[in-house]
Amino acid sequence: MRLKAIFMTIAAVGLLAGTAAAQEGTLKKIKDTGTITIGHRESSVPFSYYDDKQQVVGYAMDLCNEIVDAVKANLKLSKLEVKLQPVTSATRIPLLANGTTDLECGSTTNNLERQKQVSFTITHFVTANRFVSKNSANLKKLEDLKGKTVVSTSGTTNIKQITELNTEKNLGLNILPAKDHAEAFLMVETGRAAAFVMDDILLYSLVAGSKAPKDYAISTDALSVEPYGIMLRKDDPTFKKVVDDAMIAIYKGGEINKIYDKWFLHAIPPKGVNLDVPMSAAFKRVIAKPTDSGDPKDYQ
Repeated sequence: MRLKAIFMTIAAVGLLAGTAAAQEGTLKKIKDTGTITIGHRESSVPFSYYDDKQQVVGYAMDLCNEIVDAVKANLKLSKLEVKLQPVTSATRIPLLANGTTDLECGSTTNNLERQKQVSFTITHFVTANRFVSKNSANLKKLEDLKGKTVVSTSGTTNIKQITELNTEKNLGLNILPAKDHAEAFLMVETGRAAAFVMDDILLYSLVAGSKAPKDYAISTDALSVEPYGIMLRKDDPTFKKVVDDAMIAIYKGGEINKIYDKWFLHAIPPKGVNLDVPMSAAFKRVIAKPTDSGDPKDYQ
């Protein structure tokens, strides 16, 4: 019994040490190395993607750059190197959890399930899950997809949801996973899939940048509400406070309007397309009352 008690004590001390390290965590890591690593997407227009010069740009990247400045100021560093790490829907959480990246700046849905693995800062966009198809297919509602082949991006909430709906509604769908959004849209373009299920803002972006935008239609029915957030490691409240404070300052100071307009209401690279997506009422409410909630009900 005594030996067991000793092992239990050692385990408890180890757990406390691990918790303390997690809370000290990211800020200490950044200060010790003089670097911060940002996970970014390769084709999530206009949030995080490569432009025609192979530079990583986007709405989420601009927000992350503001956060980097806030971290640099908080740590009183004269210089802070930013490293960029490409991530996919499947790798974004593991690479954050294992310490490879410090922030994931893209188009990641903040939900209660993911909050068990990672933390999110203040919501920076509110979208909805819909599907895109060719006009000639005349697919408008979920029921219209019955028996057809659809695609969604691997590792996303979207593919999980359409899989659940397929079972729940007995739709008989053939659901294909794609490695990224560009590949998924290409499958619709080339007729390998009848529809691509994804967040509507990403679908609007893909259609706007396609060879024939008028050939496509996005479903009117929304399958879900999806709040986007920048991810950071879980159980690191000190770092999260710095990040959250930076986001709140962007909102309260009005800078968010300039950043939003740049990416959603003006021509963007690489093709100079204007997405023409005004700020939604749901996101305006977030700006007025910042939240990191992963509950869709808080955005309706």
